[in-house]
Amino acid sequence: MAETIRNEGSAGVALALCEAIHESKDRLSEIDGATGDGDHGVNMNKGFMLAKDRIDVGGSLSDALETIGDTLVDDIGGSMGPIYGTFFDTIADDLDGVAEIGAPEFGEALADAAEALMDLAGAKPGDKTLVDTIMPARDAFNEAEAAGKGFADCLSAMSEGAERGWKSTEGMQAKLGRAARLGERSIGHLDAGATSCYVILSTLAKEISARL
Repeated sequence: MAETIRNEGSAGVALALCEAIHESKDRLSEIDGATGDGDHGVNMNKGFMLAKDRIDVGGSLSDALETIGDTLVDDIGGSMGPIYGTFFDTIADDLDGVAEIGAPEFGEALADAAEALMDLAGAKPGDKTLVDTIMPARDAFNEAEAAGKGFADCLSAMSEGAERGWKSTEGMQAKLGRAARLGERSIGHLDAGATSCYVILSTLAKEISARL
């Protein structure tokens, strides 16, 4: 198994992300409805489906991710559009011009995107947001890479870390957003943003690994 994927021609990874969000849209809105206004899945689906139509199928992964990021910023709005837009644009910028993407390149892009997302969202771990998914995912990837694991194993660790973080939001009290108004009543519900972040990171892990 190769330890890198070619950037050029890997837009299919981004197209798979769009499809994964589309397939999860009802679940995302259902989860959001428990503590928010119930439109997370609708809004995410709108943005990702628009992006899907704009992605060059034979293009690079970095260009395709940039298309997703720009579309989310321009066409979703609200809070999640800029947040996820920044996430994807940061990864795209880091990978732009990189011919072969391996664990070092992807790990750096993931770490930069996590920091950019935290800065924009104003959230920290434990606030019951998508930060609670991406930070353990980032840490798990970094730990696997530091231990000398291959790219596929690092991606698997990232996915597992994302899942642990996502599930942990069920026991948290929301500190930000609409859910924060519920106080302790927000405990016992998964966070919608953390859920969509898990869908994105687990899909990235699956699709990149399949191309190694």
